[in-house]
Amino acid sequence: MSEKIKVKNTIVEMDGDEMTRVMWAWVKDYLIMPFIDVNLEYYDLSMEKREETKDEITLQAAKAIANHGVGVKCATITPDADRVKEFGLSKMWKSPNGTIRAYLDGTVFREPIICKNIHPFVRTWKKPIIIGRHAYGDEYKATEFTVPGPGTVNLVYKPEDGSEPVTLEVHKFKGPGVVLGMHNLESSIRSFAQSCLVYALQQKVDLWFSAKQTILKEYDTMFMDIFQEEVDKRKAEMEKAGITYWYTLIDNTVAQAMKHEGGFLWACKNRDGDVQSDMIASGFGSLGLMKSVLVSPDGKVETEAAHGTVTRHYRLYQQGKKTSSNPTAIIFAWSGGIKHRGQLDGTQDVVDFANALEDATIKTIESGTVTGDLARLIQDTSTPSEDSYVNTEEFIQAIARRLKETIGVA
Repeated sequence: MSEKIKVKNTIVEMDGDEMTRVMWAWVKDYLIMPFIDVNLEYYDLSMEKREETKDEITLQAAKAIANHGVGVKCATITPDADRVKEFGLSKMWKSPNGTIRAYLDGTVFREPIICKNIHPFVRTWKKPIIIGRHAYGDEYKATEFTVPGPGTVNLVYKPEDGSEPVTLEVHKFKGPGVVLGMHNLESSIRSFAQSCLVYALQQKVDLWFSAKQTILKEYDTMFMDIFQEEVDKRKAEMEKAGITYWYTLIDNTVAQAMKHEGGFLWACKNRDGDVQSDMIASGFGSLGLMKSVLVSPDGKVETEAAHGTVTRHYRLYQQGKKTSSNPTAIIFAWSGGIKHRGQLDGTQDVVDFANALEDATIKTIESGTVTGDLARLIQDTSTPSEDSYVNTEEFIQAIARRLKETIGVA
């Protein structure tokens, strides 16, 4: 094999859980390390390691991304009550993605990976729909309380200047219930709006933003007003790029998106983006065919697999059975991080390698060598014939062969 391509600076690697952890290692062994010479600063974000470190390792990883500028992340478990029992956890640790996003104050952009032989379920969709998800606050940084019985819950603001506190009644409970307090920051909302505008201008796509200010008359209105302020500042740039901005209520946006051909960036609040990115991914084919990148206001980038840890396939893997899990989103997490590293470092050969890896992956799928979930999409059947797809490791090996041919490696 010819000499490896040298990556100038460090990439932060964050390992994950279950079947995605297995696929992560295969992708790294077959598609990354044989071709590039890169220093990887490794963090194990498995459920066991997060418990062992009391989740300190997640914060360490976030700080490392801030330090080095680029991180690549495997899918991780966000534990619920059942997972707490399964792993014997001391507490229900928060989402690692949420922790990293909050630390970097970034915006998540998710975009479908388009293959010619996989057609969207929504027949009007012809171009990718990019979801820009605000990555701070709201339900993901909320305080919850289970109300045990009759009583009053108030929202209290105590100004640091010593002036009179403001008290708002949330509800007078006549019996048990539950209450949620959530927040956001003007600075984070503005960073979100600015990031979405920059991304839309870079991609030369129209920018949509949706919220529900008719219900959350102060909360969502702040989002709406800040977006408009930032759009007004960049009107000349948008006109030059030939793109427009549109705001409407979230329910109307959903209806319009289903009838649109695509080719726009849809900016969403945190939870809206979480939900709508899965809808867009499924509509275009699969969560396994979705790019996901977290971009901070100062240009730090973390790429990740947008899907879960594929628990069902992991149980089969533990039994020694081969699975046909789809690693495409994991491959694009690696390629996206490597590409951005090359762009930051000014090393075009690194960028070219990342593009070649993505091209080899898409062409492998378009050639008909696919995993089981992709075979179902291509054949439009829930039970594709077993000879129409390969197992995960075989799929990755096929991409490796095509990649070697593409970059001229013997």
